[in-house]
Amino acid sequence: MTATDATTAWRRRAEERLADAGYRRGGARTTLLDLLDAQRCARTVLEIEEELRAQDRTVGRASIYRVLDELEQLHLVQRIEVGQGIARYERLAPDHHHHHLVCQQCGAVVPFTDDGLERSIDRLSQAAGFEITGHDVVLHGRCAACRAAA
Repeated sequence: MTATDATTAWRRRAEERLADAGYRRGGARTTLLDLLDAQRCARTVLEIEEELRAQDRTVGRASIYRVLDELEQLHLVQRIEVGQGIARYERLAPDHHHHHLVCQQCGAVVPFTDDGLERSIDRLSQAAGFEITGHDVVLHGRCAACRAAA
């Protein structure tokens, strides 16, 4: 399955779940689905708002929060707390899972995957007799550019 197939599958799943939950198709919801379907990593509401504005697709901040909340309740979007009171949102795709490195100085967010980390989480789950239904790892530090500038 290609990345395009995966994002198309997410979009279809999102539309189906929204319809099943009684949500009608609307301008803000459709616009946000378009943006989230194409995203590769978590964004803040401000970043979402700015990207939509750059595309001449204005959606009010309150509508962005409302739609993200609906999508989060339907387990289509994940809210990621990256520290300093900042939350980021990204679509949940079962075939694509990653974690985040966050620079505490400039705020850069870098996605990463690590098969060893995933195996460790699975081992922990088995050892503790605990079914883990979801997880996100956020590691804080300083990026190479900020370290070089110091």
